[in-house]
Amino acid sequence: MILLERPTKPARVAMASLIDRLPEVRGRYDADADLSSMTWFRVGGKADVVFRPADDEDLAEFLAGVPSDVPVMVIGVGSNLLVRDGGIRGVVVRLGKSFAQVRVEDGEIVAGAGMLDANVAATALRAGRTGLEFLSGIPGTIGGGLRMNAGAYGGEFKDVLVEATAIDPLGHRHRMTPEEMGLSYRHSTVSSGWIFTSARLKAVPGDPGQIKQAMDDIRRARGDSQPLRDRTGGSTFANPPGGKAWKLIDEAGCRGLRVGGAMVSEKHCNFLINTGEATATDLEVLGETVRRRVLETSGVTLRWEIRRLGTLPEGVTIPKIEGEGR
Repeated sequence: MILLERPTKPARVAMASLIDRLPEVRGRYDADADLSSMTWFRVGGKADVVFRPADDEDLAEFLAGVPSDVPVMVIGVGSNLLVRDGGIRGVVVRLGKSFAQVRVEDGEIVAGAGMLDANVAATALRAGRTGLEFLSGIPGTIGGGLRMNAGAYGGEFKDVLVEATAIDPLGHRHRMTPEEMGLSYRHSTVSSGWIFTSARLKAVPGDPGQIKQAMDDIRRARGDSQPLRDRTGGSTFANPPGGKAWKLIDEAGCRGLRVGGAMVSEKHCNFLINTGEATATDLEVLGETVRRRVLETSGVTLRWEIRRLGTLPEGVTIPKIEGEGR
């Protein structure tokens, strides 16, 4: 097991100095912030600073004023995120309550980027609007769904998105259509430096009974096939063209495979599990081991669907598939 030391006094001074360099905001800055409690895996290091903006205007002013040499990234509820044990340098933006609003407007659903997908589906149900039932099967936020064109149970964001709003690194707001966002399978071409703030989604009138039935079917299917009671990060690898990641992993003999406290789920082998004592390094090493075995047995290189952010502990390296970067 890799033991991580607490930041030394000079490191803490550096973090305090970073906050001194950041623009004044109406939201909140937290230095040396634990990120493990913000992810479903419950692992990972700390962020130099976590910023919780008061609203989108506060976020825009922060982005316009933050020094250009300070890295900035955004996280949602951490359902599909692995923060490395060395933590994240710079500022992590966490969208709070003001970004977790949803309403029905002109027959469409308008949702903040911090709103849970499942809650958006529930709002559509109460309004008698259909087309968003698949969101009840995605354990994340609207912002994360926009970033990766998330999907499940026959639907994905590009099918229902009217337009998304984002703020660029200079603090400028942009409205984008699905075509302008370059949405494809679990991917968008929008710069990683842009932060989504809201989305307008299509939802047509439907029968509430049928909508509820569809959502109940999704809930049962998830419970039957996925390790929902475990510390996991959702689907680990994207399905390759014409195939299923779980099937390739199973055929490579990886079901139940362990590295330290990390394990490939016995119930659904495209899920990695923290059995209780895993580190982020355990989980990433396990994922790379799975990818290597799948490549050896099938010739297919699986692509990570889980976002991996941050740095490894000093002196730690993770073997990669030959020819790949980080």
